Amino acid sequence: MKTNLCLTLQRLQRRASLHVALVYAVAMTLTVAAPCQGANQDLADLSLEQLAEIVVTSVSGRGQPLSDAAASIYVITNDDIRRSGAVTLPEALRLAPNLQVARVNASQYAITARGSNNAIGNKLLVLVDGRTVYAPFFSGVLWDMQDVILEDVDRIEVISGPGGTLWGTNAVNGVINVVTRSSALTAGPLAVASLGTRERMATIRYGTGVGSGHVRGFFKTTRIENTQTSAGADIPDRFERLLAGVRGDWSTATEELSMQANASHGRSQFRGFRGTFALTPIEYDDFNVLALWKRRFPDGSDLQLQGYFDHSRRDDAFLWRPSEDILDVTLQHAIPLGDHRLLWGGGYRRAREDLQPGLNFAFVPQESTLSWISLFAQDRWKLTSTVDATIGARLEHNDYTGNEVLPNARLSWKANADSLLWTAVSRAVRAPAPLDRTIRFPPSPPYVIAGGPDFHSEAAMIYELGYRGRPTQAITLSVTAHHERWRGLRSGQTPPNAMIQNKINGTVNGVELWAVWQATETWRVTGGMASLNKHLRLDPDSTDPVGPSNMGNDPRVQWMVRSSFNLPARQELDVAVRRVSSLPVPVVPAYTALDLRYGWRVRRDVELSVVIRNVFDPSHPEYEAAPGRSEFGRSALVQLKWTP
Repeated sequence: MKTNLCLTLQRLQRRASLHVALVYAVAMTLTVAAPCQGANQDLADLSLEQLAEIVVTSVSGRGQPLSDAAASIYVITNDDIRRSGAVTLPEALRLAPNLQVARVNASQYAITARGSNNAIGNKLLVLVDGRTVYAPFFSGVLWDMQDVILEDVDRIEVISGPGGTLWGTNAVNGVINVVTRSSALTAGPLAVASLGTRERMATIRYGTGVGSGHVRGFFKTTRIENTQTSAGADIPDRFERLLAGVRGDWSTATEELSMQANASHGRSQFRGFRGTFALTPIEYDDFNVLALWKRRFPDGSDLQLQGYFDHSRRDDAFLWRPSEDILDVTLQHAIPLGDHRLLWGGGYRRAREDLQPGLNFAFVPQESTLSWISLFAQDRWKLTSTVDATIGARLEHNDYTGNEVLPNARLSWKANADSLLWTAVSRAVRAPAPLDRTIRFPPSPPYVIAGGPDFHSEAAMIYELGYRGRPTQAITLSVTAHHERWRGLRSGQTPPNAMIQNKINGTVNGVELWAVWQATETWRVTGGMASLNKHLRLDPDSTDPVGPSNMGNDPRVQWMVRSSFNLPARQELDVAVRRVSSLPVPVVPAYTALDLRYGWRVRRDVELSVVIRNVFDPSHPEYEAAPGRSEFGRSALVQLKWTP
């Protein structure tokens, strides 16, 4: 019984026919590709040359072509999202082969890169237009609270691997940077309506010029229907979400100013009773404002200042009721110095938290104020005409462990215009959060499990070797191998009086690769895979009853293939297959999913699409333990988009 109590918190961390499908997908592709030669290409994707020149900012802190980025970075474009038929941000993230995306229930997901995946994953940094969206009380992302207008997303930069020098602690396993379009690019009206067997969505957006700038306002409503168990019983997890906001952009030859404000509200259905305790609906509210100012100087240097405020409140009677106010200010200054490009800056972040208890958990103290202060510098040095070196470090101070140093060194060799070989070594840190230090189970004494007052940062030395290039004119390829040496990962003790500790160590190895093949002028195939091998062990003096299996429920191998082609008369057909191997603890069987999308631009301003997901799979789980876990089966969606 005592062990089961200990497993309650551990379990919370975890929450979060193949050949036929492949033959069918390939057959459809070959059948329709031939008639497409010479078809109308108004809806064609970017060319391979244009894809290589997409400007990304997450790797070096300043814009650079994707082909020059010395990191394992995958870019999801706006057209990728459109042709996937995704209506939520987590579903759009499935397009990145270097991410593990597991759906937990109707609205919650477990998302990570390079392992350690659970519903409260805390080693992946997520930003939306430069605003960090993780919850400070557990250093992770509540995915049911994250929503954007997908039609306004310019790109999603997905880095697998550390980004601590630029982005700070918690940018350990990866960085997701969602970049939305300037309002200057979204003038006029937009209306989108989606009706499906499992979800409904409607979006209205209008943009217009204001003086020397542009402004857009938007509203989105989403309803996700409840899921079922393997026995067909309904799970009370239906979720409804509202999002509204406004953005303005102004620019001159030397300055840019962007301002935005967003408000969102979400609510689940009533979840029933736990004994006599009513599990009221999960409900949240979030409001944030952000301002970004950039200035370019005649000497080639530039200055960037950003600040935002974010207020959120969440009511989950079963777990906890956090309320958080976050203030964040950052400054970056880029200076060209001959063969050097120096980037330096700093930031201040302050979070005021009121963590009210739920049925199972409390925090002592309930109220706290946490702050983070950081300084960083990074130098990109052109050693020769083909070799670049990047060396940087960040010094970050937090209230729990004091100063943390996050160094990074990268070396890249561009032998020719179409190939880049790079290597990197970095130190990454996941700093403690209230979930590690001040949590209590149950909410009142005597406590069975408590946060560890001596819990320190989880740290890793990470080594990477990668290649990105175009081996032929029709193929682009990216391959990365990584080796991680972990120290002090989160562990527990045998109850009662169990405290959270740092007694798991070991290594993680993996390979990530993806490629794009422009098979014909109107047919493109994109594929990718990621493999992961974890060798983690408990310290000999640990009494953790679960051990390394608590460090995320991760597949050994996952892969995906997408086939996109343009048909005559402004039509499109997209086929996507993804395969995820089994998860070990708790056991989740491997699954294969095949999705289809047909799109037709009825008129210049009207687009109709039909999406069928899990075509050959009536039902499969993606996370959690049987028999009460959610299963996801075949579904259909019709979407109509009007953009005059």
